[in-house]
Amino acid sequence: MPQLEIILFATDGSPASEPASEQAIDLATQVQARLLIVSVLATSSRTSEASAGPATADSRDSLTAKAQAIVQRAKAAGVDATFLVWEGDAGDAIVAAADAENADLIVVGSHGRSGVSRFLIGSVSDYVVRHAHCPVMVIRGKPEAVRR
Repeated sequence: MPQLEIILFATDGSPASEPASEQAIDLATQVQARLLIVSVLATSSRTSEASAGPATADSRDSLTAKAQAIVQRAKAAGVDATFLVWEGDAGDAIVAAADAENADLIVVGSHGRSGVSRFLIGSVSDYVVRHAHCPVMVIRGKPEAVRR
């Protein structure tokens, strides 16, 4: 297996992503890799600047706080960890961040949707698996976290 130097953990900060954060931190600890936490602030061209201003700032602050908490947990485990907040479509942004940061592995959580809800809503983890230029590890959320 090639040496993993940079593991990118993509998170939306939801409870369903918690098992994936634990796995990403554990893996980075085991292989002594740098952990890069990436959260994506969804943007839409249909959103006007006036309506996007305060809500976007609040969302960015929330994503930043959640990512910083994961960084602190990783650092407490002895992992070199940092975070980025990207803007755009979640799948595209995760793949772009992995490319820009030369990630060796992407760890992403799955909300565990299936059937019609997955078809209608789409799946960021599926998109990342299909478009990433490096291996992707998908961690399914705990059933109790998915139902919330």
